Amino acid sequence: MNVGTLYLVATPIGNLGDMSPRAVEMLKNANIVAAEDTRRTLQLLNHFGIQNRLVRYDEHSKERQGPVLLAALQAGEDVALVSDAGFPGISDPGEAMTQLAIANGIPVVPVPGANAALSALVASGLPSTPFFFGGFLPKSKKNRVEQLAAWRFIPATIVLYEAPHRLGEVLQSILNAWGDRPLTLARELTKLHEEFWRGTVRSAIARFRDEAPRGEFVLVLGAASAEELAEASPQEAESAPEDPLAAVKALLAQGVDKKQALQQIAKRYKIPKRELYNALLQGAAETATGTAAETFETSAKAETKQR
Repeated sequence: MNVGTLYLVATPIGNLGDMSPRAVEMLKNANIVAAEDTRRTLQLLNHFGIQNRLVRYDEHSKERQGPVLLAALQAGEDVALVSDAGFPGISDPGEAMTQLAIANGIPVVPVPGANAALSALVASGLPSTPFFFGGFLPKSKKNRVEQLAAWRFIPATIVLYEAPHRLGEVLQSILNAWGDRPLTLARELTKLHEEFWRGTVRSAIARFRDEAPRGEFVLVLGAASAEELAEASPQEAESAPEDPLAAVKALLAQGVDKKQALQQIAKRYKIPKRELYNALLQGAAETATGTAAETFETSAKAETKQR
């Protein structure tokens, strides 16, 4: 018997008009719809006139339900997996089900749609290339501080999720760990009270000192400044992503002089400045030696293909 397929079906993050015809069709035709919140998903199914078998698959039930869904897939049934809102597998238990399916030879097919992180990023006004998605920061202050320290020198715009009741303490942790950075806060995306607030981390803390945050938030933060990157210790610099071309672009996006940006990144990754300059102009790297150079060459070739 042929195995079934696990479909990762994106659902609206607020506006039901964002539900794609393909997503509706998949939810109608799947043998099972697995959802984080069955009550919420039932409302969605009812809105589109979909009557189907609905089962729960969330953070608390994934260890138990994962094998059950896997057995159904192995028996030839198709499973449509949905999250509370947006794309399943991004900061939710859908990631675990996807890994389980792949490990057991089950086809996994994405059905694209609304996504809060990308929606906030493209409307933030901050550079969208490169960007780093960090999801939710740890709830524990100690773990959060450690995570922020590890991400401090990432040469990219950083996108995070946060709940309203934790927004204040998370912003303070970011300010303590990274200093004041450009920030766009997006909330209630695609909904009636959608809002984009643009400023800095420090000014956001001041704003919400007397105003209680409402709605789920996406935080879009500027990359580490040229001064921060220049001051990074060798150990900290080594912990940054080994993508010299992206690092140069991040500095240029922050207004750093091209010559200065090339000099800083070439020195950090031990790459000839001329090669880095050629790659920036042509989108391809010259042959280089060493791990950092190999990573740089791969990145440059990938960028050339995308063009």
